[in-house]
Amino acid sequence: MYGFEALTFNIHGGYLEAIVRGHRGGLLTAVDYNNLCQCETLDDIKMHLSATEYGPYLQNEPSPLRTTTIVEKCTQKLVDEYKHMLTQATEPLSTFLEYITYGHMIDNIVLIVTGTLHERDVHELLEKCHPLGMFESIATLAVAQNMRELYRLVLVDTPLAPYFSECITSEDLDEMNIEIMRNTLYKAYLEDFYKFCKKLGGATSEIMCDLLSFEADRRAVNISINSIGTELTRDDRRKLFSNFGLLYPYGHEELALCEDFDQVRGVMEKYPTYNLIFAKLSYGESQMLDKAFYEEEVKRLCLAFEQQFHYAVFFAYVRLREQEIRNLMWISECVAQNQKSRIHDGIVYIF
Repeated sequence: MYGFEALTFNIHGGYLEAIVRGHRGGLLTAVDYNNLCQCETLDDIKMHLSATEYGPYLQNEPSPLRTTTIVEKCTQKLVDEYKHMLTQATEPLSTFLEYITYGHMIDNIVLIVTGTLHERDVHELLEKCHPLGMFESIATLAVAQNMRELYRLVLVDTPLAPYFSECITSEDLDEMNIEIMRNTLYKAYLEDFYKFCKKLGGATSEIMCDLLSFEADRRAVNISINSIGTELTRDDRRKLFSNFGLLYPYGHEELALCEDFDQVRGVMEKYPTYNLIFAKLSYGESQMLDKAFYEEEVKRLCLAFEQQFHYAVFFAYVRLREQEIRNLMWISECVAQNQKSRIHDGIVYIF
């Protein structure tokens, strides 16, 4: 049906696509970031943000401000916009919008379970959870002692239940198993989202499959680098990679064998898209890799807005807004800790 979306798309999706494109116009520009980088205190940042769409969310916050307050209020704006779009959406857009939040649900589950393992207070952990990934029974996660209990007591009623089939074992919840659980869940989630977008067809399928393939490849690289020097076997590492993407299947086979960062780099340089990302890094410089991947992702997300009559703009907008919040958190932390010389190191410019 590719090419004929214009005939029917606006019946159900036209209003929300206009809304999300309007929200995209409110993202901070390079000029805004330059102004924010000149700030001397967090109150200066608040003053500059008061002229943007974040203004109403920060205007009643008393001094002295904290970085967490700025991040919390900016995230609240994204949550309000997302909830408005979700309440207005009809199928299949409403399901698509729900899929966007599953990644946050996984992160919240891992946060609560890890915090419980270290005997942290559940209410304190709940405050740190991302609001887009909340669900009714999340507070009861603390009672689980192993994967099977985690599923049976809590997660069987959540949208993540089907993804748990791959990681339900009797193993106790320790640091290593929790990280394996996170990556197994993400793998199942990305594969399910990929199939759903494929089924939608048209421009949505074309653009979303490209964005999700990039996400799957990035996760494969991160898993390979983070598992170097751990007891994770090559076969176990391979099982955590998603079964799609530019690296699937031959790149995955090679990544599973890598034993240091430069070997990972050698594998990725065979792929022109990723060669350009790794070309920005010096040899052995793995700490700048995240920023290089974020910059590439932002470029792809911005391109999603170049086409019309598709759902990828909703995914792109949420991701771009999340990147903007990460930028604001970095700027605020640098200002609060008097590290202004490093302020440009962590900013990923969107426009």
